[in-house]
Amino acid sequence: MNLFGSNFNFSNPELKVAMIGTYPPIKCGIATFTSDLSSSIRDSALLTAVDIIALKEEDSLSFPSEVVHAIAVDSRDAYVAAAEAINERGYDVVSIQHEYGIFGGVAGSLLLDLVWQVNCPIVTTLHTVLEKPSLTQKLVLEALLDRSSRIVVMSHKAVELLIKVHGIDPTKIDMIPHGVPLVPKSVDPQFRMGIPAGAPMILTFGLLSPDKGIETVIEAMPEILEANKDATYVVVGQTHPHVLDSKGETYRESLSALALDLGVESSVRFINRFVSHEELIGYLSAMDIYVTPYLNPHQITSGTLAYAIGAGKAVLSTPYWYAQELLSEGRGLLFPFGDSEKLAEAVVSIERDPHMRRAMGLAAETYGRSMRWDEVGVSYQRSISRVVQSAPHPERSAQYKPLDSFKIAEPRTTHLEAMSDDTGILQHAIFSTPRRSDGYCVDDNARALLFTALEESRAVHSDRLQVLQGIYLSFIQDACHEATGRFRNFYSYQRNWLESEGSEDSHGRTLWALGSLIHLSKNLSRRSLAKSLFDSSSRVVDNFTSPRAWAFSVLGMAEYLQVFPHDLITRTRFERLAVRLADQLEEFRDGSWNWFEDSVTYDNARLPQSLLVAGNTLINGRLIRAGLASLEWLREIQTSPEGLFVPVGSNGWFEKGQQRPSQFDQQPLEAAASVSAYLAAWNVTGRATWLTEADRAYRWFAGDNSLGLPLAHAETGACCDGLHIDRVNRNQGAESTLAYLCASSELLRSMERSQRTPLLVGLSHGK
Repeated sequence: MNLFGSNFNFSNPELKVAMIGTYPPIKCGIATFTSDLSSSIRDSALLTAVDIIALKEEDSLSFPSEVVHAIAVDSRDAYVAAAEAINERGYDVVSIQHEYGIFGGVAGSLLLDLVWQVNCPIVTTLHTVLEKPSLTQKLVLEALLDRSSRIVVMSHKAVELLIKVHGIDPTKIDMIPHGVPLVPKSVDPQFRMGIPAGAPMILTFGLLSPDKGIETVIEAMPEILEANKDATYVVVGQTHPHVLDSKGETYRESLSALALDLGVESSVRFINRFVSHEELIGYLSAMDIYVTPYLNPHQITSGTLAYAIGAGKAVLSTPYWYAQELLSEGRGLLFPFGDSEKLAEAVVSIERDPHMRRAMGLAAETYGRSMRWDEVGVSYQRSISRVVQSAPHPERSAQYKPLDSFKIAEPRTTHLEAMSDDTGILQHAIFSTPRRSDGYCVDDNARALLFTALEESRAVHSDRLQVLQGIYLSFIQDACHEATGRFRNFYSYQRNWLESEGSEDSHGRTLWALGSLIHLSKNLSRRSLAKSLFDSSSRVVDNFTSPRAWAFSVLGMAEYLQVFPHDLITRTRFERLAVRLADQLEEFRDGSWNWFEDSVTYDNARLPQSLLVAGNTLINGRLIRAGLASLEWLREIQTSPEGLFVPVGSNGWFEKGQQRPSQFDQQPLEAAASVSAYLAAWNVTGRATWLTEADRAYRWFAGDNSLGLPLAHAETGACCDGLHIDRVNRNQGAESTLAYLCASSELLRSMERSQRTPLLVGLSHGK
């Protein structure tokens, strides 16, 4: 998926980049890469700032000045705090260095808490792409890639796997080689370590672990020494910290013991430390032959092999993916995994044929010029500039004008507060005065909780709104029957539950509110409580029979899965409910009737909205097509010949076989649901016509309706209960008020997000 066109300005000197990864003094390849990449971008003078957001496992770790923020790897709060810091500093783009095992949570899922809360585009560099990821690895990575505007990989094999395994559009991917330093031709004698000029210095460097295959080279040394008694194998690097923690120096000790058994201990030298950049350059300059004897055939990248190519020396390797690609066209030789005899033959043949060694080194050096860090830095800047500076995708070119033209009232909560007490929000009102005798319901408290979450996602800071959010969540907690996992709905003003179990629809709507709070709130304790309630109450929805309960549940699970994409139970249930809803549409569809039931009743647009949201989450074309078709049908019957939004009235539903739907009484619930559904269609398709429909439905509140009478009161945030055939119902109950407030908040949120960065559109819906 390519969000941006090819014509972009590559000369903006004002860009600010936040780069996330491990960083020195942490000793690992990603830390070195992050340091080198940030320096190469910074040194090009095309970007004014590259700040580092560094991962850390130890509180005592001290970073250099370019690290402006640190993330405790296993703390969800730390990722949220980092997102807030990124937003406050006003970066133009976030660059993420992704590798399995460096981020906290299941399959690195804590990173998602950060990426879904930053308000700027993301460019993600993948250091590993797996051919057969676990399901959790696949889900977490695809959630990250979905949020990323561009994806950078370092090999053509990685591009192939992204397309094949993850279904990524190739136009979203940039293939940029691993950077390499400039290695001087002159040799510092200290790095030859007394090895005679006529004897081959064979080098391997990097963190040691059993999959590195160092024993293969040691086993080849007796035959190599027969050809040249002064040949020396130098292994530079300390044991990998994770290996050291679990198994100590067992692997290195086994290598030393092997060299001793073979009688080559004097010809194998271990430099048992993480050497400085200058020292590494010295060893690369001094070596004659470089070897990567790795045992993992699926390795997609190797910084050490890239460095060796950049050094312009003879290179030998086992045929893992990256080596096959990098050493093609005469840039090196491959030998079978674990085959010391073939390795020895290759070393000896290179030593006996100086012409072959020079040709191999020249081919490597020539290719390595394109991999030098100054060139790689420029390539990354092209990728970054493509995201930040280009015009929106052509399908999005109309997005700003329609959104900016909306007359959206900033939600006021005066009436919401009047309707709420320390128990929850009351259901009904006589005009603008709460009617206590009707008590409370979980339906309205769920709607109210959803509204507070939407406002929180817009960074609306209100102490009173936070207090109300706690009250609504507390009401829902009390409504949940622990033994059954079901929510009770109606609650008297005398503080008594009036039923043991509420309706399926009220249950699904409450799940929706909880999922939204889990995704959108920054309050960790409330998110934790919401997750506990969500987990206990989502397990019962499989037995529901109401299509609206399915739809509400799907909307809640979609929000939940933004934070926990690796929750396979919820994801399976989510897909099952969405498919069940699409199947029901197929069952009832008949000629000109394109609906889920034999009647069109209430909260109608939530049904196609849930299919669109589910289809976009699952990248499922069938669900998206069904959602668009049913929404278009609903749009047609909800639009008058004069072009007004006229929802199906509650005074007699629209039954299959009728000529036209009842126009009264029109409910605010329908206008709000239609706004949400049209925004979902816009998000999926990028078609500005859906924004026009969202605008049409929203203007119903302000008086663009059948009677030309306004229902909403922008100054208080109240909304009247409906539109009768001859008048407005002046009562201002919770359902109507929250329909108006949520519609306003959703539209403002969409406008704010579209002005920060284009939303993700154009998914391949062929599935």
